[in-house]
Amino acid sequence: MSRVGSVVRTAGSTPWIWSYVAAAAVWAATVAFRPSGQSAGGLITAALTFGTFFALVSIGQMFVVTLGPGNVDLSIPATMTLAGTVAMKAMDGSDAAIPMGLALALVVGAIVGVANFGLIRLLRIPPIIATLSSSFIVLSTAIWWNRGLRIKPPEVLADVATTNLVGVPVLALLVIALAAVMHVVLARTLFGRSVTAIGQNQRAAHLAGVPVERVRLAAYVLCAVLAALTGFLVSAFSGGAALNMGEEYLLTSIAVVVIGGTSVAGGFGNVPGLWGAALFLFLLVAMLNTYGFGAGPRLILTGVIVILVIVAASARKPSG
Repeated sequence: MSRVGSVVRTAGSTPWIWSYVAAAAVWAATVAFRPSGQSAGGLITAALTFGTFFALVSIGQMFVVTLGPGNVDLSIPATMTLAGTVAMKAMDGSDAAIPMGLALALVVGAIVGVANFGLIRLLRIPPIIATLSSSFIVLSTAIWWNRGLRIKPPEVLADVATTNLVGVPVLALLVIALAAVMHVVLARTLFGRSVTAIGQNQRAAHLAGVPVERVRLAAYVLCAVLAALTGFLVSAFSGGAALNMGEEYLLTSIAVVVIGGTSVAGGFGNVPGLWGAALFLFLLVAMLNTYGFGAGPRLILTGVIVILVIVAASARKPSG
């Protein structure tokens, strides 16, 4: 019994475990009242499908938030839209052009990331204002580039984006692998440890020899590149780029980061919890839909529940 108690205490002190507990609880509550003909496995597949995009875009946001108070990227939706628009238009439905389209999307992300940090560093604009301002420019560029067209993705790309293996989306498997790599990057590499050190005490990190500004630049570029990749994949999954396709990912990316166990004060990032938080947010909406809540009450309840979970997550003392 003492060993069981020790395991329970250890699990309870692990920040990211609660996002999975919450996701499992919401899933069970949804399955218990699901309409006839709606399978529990189908709900998991849907959660993995849409959770993939939430988790992917939140990985980059997590690195930025870990840099410390005030660091956040609000240009994510615009970056997704521009990257998806540029890639789809460049590929024009050609399978042979997929590598070029992906490369262009990543380049768009890198340019946005450098521009964001340029505003922050050179003009001394707070990150929230800088990234919000740049988002208007980026989105306007997407509108000009797109000109109201919705170009379909190449057939091969669309197939990959919508294919499941034994009920598990291929994209989910790829993003799980990427999350595992990013976990190692955060915990084991010089870059990841530098991000954590800057978030804990930027001045101390500088005095210890950490190249603070280069690390911050890399974090903002990483965030924008992953947002661009998300836009590329969402466009492939949904049948083309749309000017409003990134809207829901702004607050979602922040909520996923905090619910997943990352400290809003900076200095403590957490990759494993991102997936649990992403699944929780999708399943929460699915549960409210299953219970028959209308759009208004559903949004209110979603907001209240997310706030409560974020407050509870923020109150926990980070631990390894």
